[in-house]
Amino acid sequence: MSKKREQWSSKFGFIMSSAGAAIGLGAIWKFPYVTGMSGGGAFLIMFIAFTLLIGLPMLISEFIIGRGAQKEAVAAYQKLAPGSWWTITGRLGVIGCFLLLSFYAVVGGWVLIYSVMAIGGQVIEPGTKFPELFGSITSTPAIALLGLALFMLINIVVISSGIQNGIEKASKYMMPLLFIFFIVLVVRSLTLDGAMEGVKFFLKPDFSKITAESALYALGQSFFALAVGFSCMVTYSSYLDKSVSIPSSAGSVVLMNIFVSILAGLAIFPVVFAFGLEPAEGPGLLFMILPAVFSQIPLGEFFLAVFLVLFLFATLTSSFSLQEIIVSAFIESGKYSRKKISWISGLVVFAAGIPAALSFSVLKDFQLFEKTVFDMTDYLVSNIMLPLGCLLIALFISFKMDKQLVRDEFALSSSHSPVMYTVWSFLMKWIVPLTIIIVFLSTLGIIKS
Repeated sequence: MSKKREQWSSKFGFIMSSAGAAIGLGAIWKFPYVTGMSGGGAFLIMFIAFTLLIGLPMLISEFIIGRGAQKEAVAAYQKLAPGSWWTITGRLGVIGCFLLLSFYAVVGGWVLIYSVMAIGGQVIEPGTKFPELFGSITSTPAIALLGLALFMLINIVVISSGIQNGIEKASKYMMPLLFIFFIVLVVRSLTLDGAMEGVKFFLKPDFSKITAESALYALGQSFFALAVGFSCMVTYSSYLDKSVSIPSSAGSVVLMNIFVSILAGLAIFPVVFAFGLEPAEGPGLLFMILPAVFSQIPLGEFFLAVFLVLFLFATLTSSFSLQEIIVSAFIESGKYSRKKISWISGLVVFAAGIPAALSFSVLKDFQLFEKTVFDMTDYLVSNIMLPLGCLLIALFISFKMDKQLVRDEFALSSSHSPVMYTVWSFLMKWIVPLTIIIVFLSTLGIIKS
C-alpha cells in the first residue's frame, strides 16, 4: 500500500497555489502582448467571455477529476475509466506540460536575468534604450542559456521539496505581495502624459479587429492563463481536502486571474502610448515597458528589482505546476523518488528548451511554417494542444466519468443551488466543446468568420 498522499494544509494555501499556477506569464507577460497584437478592447472582451463561460467550467472540471480520483493526471483517468483510451488525456497533458515548460522556462530565464540586473542597478541607467537592452539579452546565446539553466535549477529544488514545504509555503506569501506591487505600477502608469490613449486602446473595443485567428488566440489565452487543458489542476486538486468547496475555489482563482490580466493591461498600455511604443511589439513588450515605468518613479531601480523578483516568483509558481504534473506521473507508481525524477525531468526540459532559447540568436532564421522554434512551440501548445486537451476533458467529464461522483464532488462543502450545477453541466456538455470546435474550424477556413 502506498503512503498517504500529501495534501494542501488549507483552502487558502490551495487557492494561492492554484492562483500561482494560473497567474504567471499567461496573465502578466503574454496577455498584454497578445492583446496588443489582436486589437485591444475587442480581444479583452473575448478573453473575459471565454474565461467565464469556458475557462471557469474547465477549471471546476479539472478540480473534480483530480479530487474525485485522488490521483495525478495519468493515473486519475486510469482510475476513473479503467481499461479505456481516456488515459490519453492525461498523457497529452504530460507531453503538453513538457513542451510548454520548454519555452516557458526560456521567458522565465529572461525574468531571472532582468531580476539579477535590476538588483545590481544595471537596468535603469542614464541613456539606456530598453528595447535594445532586451534585444541584447535575448540575442546573446550564453545569457539566454544561463537564464534557462538557472530557472530550471530553481524549479528542480522546489519540486524536490514537495507540496506543502515547497509550492504552498512560498505561494501564500508572495502572491498577495505581487497584487500590491501591481496596483502601485498601475497607479504610476495612469499618471503618465498620454496614458489615456493606452487606456482607450485597451478598454474600448473595436469589433472590426475580431477574426477567427484572434478568437482562437483569446480562447487559447483563457486556457493558458488558467493552466487548464493539460490536467495540471487535476494533479493539484488531487492533493485537495474534501472539506474545500470546488466551485468557490475555482471562482476565486478565475476572478484573481481576470483581475491581474486587467491590471497588466492597465499597467502596460498607458506606458506603450505614453512612450510612443508599438502595442503589437510581441514577446518583448513587457521587458521594454517595466523599466520605462519604473524609471519615472523615485527609487525606481529598487521598486523594479522588487517587482521583478515577485514577477519571477509568479513565473516560477506557474512552472512548478507544469513540472509537478510531469514528476507526479512518474512517482505515482512508487518506483521512483521525487528528488530523482525532479532532476531528470528538469535536465530534459532544459535540453528541450535550448532551441527556443536560441530562437532570438543563432536559430532566428530557422523557421517552421514561418515561425521560429519559440513561436512555433508557443502556437502549438497554446492554440492547438491546450484547446484539444480541454475538448477531451469536457467530453470525459460529461459522458464518461461517473455522474454521481461528479455531482458529489461539485456539491461537497458548497452552499450552491442545484441550478448552479445544472448550468455548469450544460456548459461542459455543450457550450465548451462546441465553442472549441467552431473556433478550430473557423481557423482552418472550414467555417467563414
